[in-house]
Amino acid sequence: MGAVKVGFLHSLVRKEEKLLLGEFGKRPDVEMVMLDDRALCFDLNSGPGVDVVVERSINHSRALHALRLFKSLGIPCVNTYDVSNTCGDKILTAVALKDANVRQPELRIAFTEDSALEAIDGMGYPVVLKPVVGSWGRLLSKINDRDAAETVLEHKTVLGSYHHSIFFIQKYVEKKGRDIRAFVVGDECIAAIYRTSRHWITNTARGATASNCPVTPELAELCVRAAQAVGGGVLAIDLFESDAGYLVNEVNYTMEFRNSIDTTGVNIPDKVIDYVVSRALDCLAPTNHGH
Repeated sequence: MGAVKVGFLHSLVRKEEKLLLGEFGKRPDVEMVMLDDRALCFDLNSGPGVDVVVERSINHSRALHALRLFKSLGIPCVNTYDVSNTCGDKILTAVALKDANVRQPELRIAFTEDSALEAIDGMGYPVVLKPVVGSWGRLLSKINDRDAAETVLEHKTVLGSYHHSIFFIQKYVEKKGRDIRAFVVGDECIAAIYRTSRHWITNTARGATASNCPVTPELAELCVRAAQAVGGGVLAIDLFESDAGYLVNEVNYTMEFRNSIDTTGVNIPDKVIDYVVSRALDCLAPTNHGH
């Protein structure tokens, strides 16, 4: 067969996308087809003529709907619609982790101001209030006392979109200035970094510094289990180091890795591309889809 046609679903082309495209460009067995989600138009019956789609959109809603449409057309995607749907919703992620017996911080989910306040009082302060849909550490609230809880809950109820009318409340974990982001590709944990910050939010997007974190067998096993819990693929797992061991905080489906290649010495885009191409070949092997 000829080159594998890889559809590159994107909106803005950020540093991560440039790194991936650079690695794709080195592969003579790969033909890139750029799929700008701002220009796509679907008719439900015909696709863009690719063997596999790699999803790199920054708009969650566009990504999710495009992946569902590709799924209907029988085009394999990395990551899949089901994985992206689960990881894009913190409640669905938490349930998936629980079902797979993956340890995570204590949490409560409430649907009204009053029940959320009661839940927070019952858990004890401090807690972290998170939007069910969102990333980059935005719109997180660390709540240290009841006065703050009442204020933040009222603001969310009055000012928030419908996303903010569901309250995802997580027990605050004292992480001593750092957390871990690990990268899983397929059934392997390929690398991990510590994210260190004096701020309680340790996202590198918010200014945290990255340093290499050794991938121990224990860490690798937990991260692969967390990835498999949400459906597997190419995922970033965020973890806390607690007194009781590792806790999985979040699973990210359009992972950012720009700060982690030099830090870990692992060519993350290369590993991602190997996986994307193998997914295409697996699906093409039994019967050629004719894309």
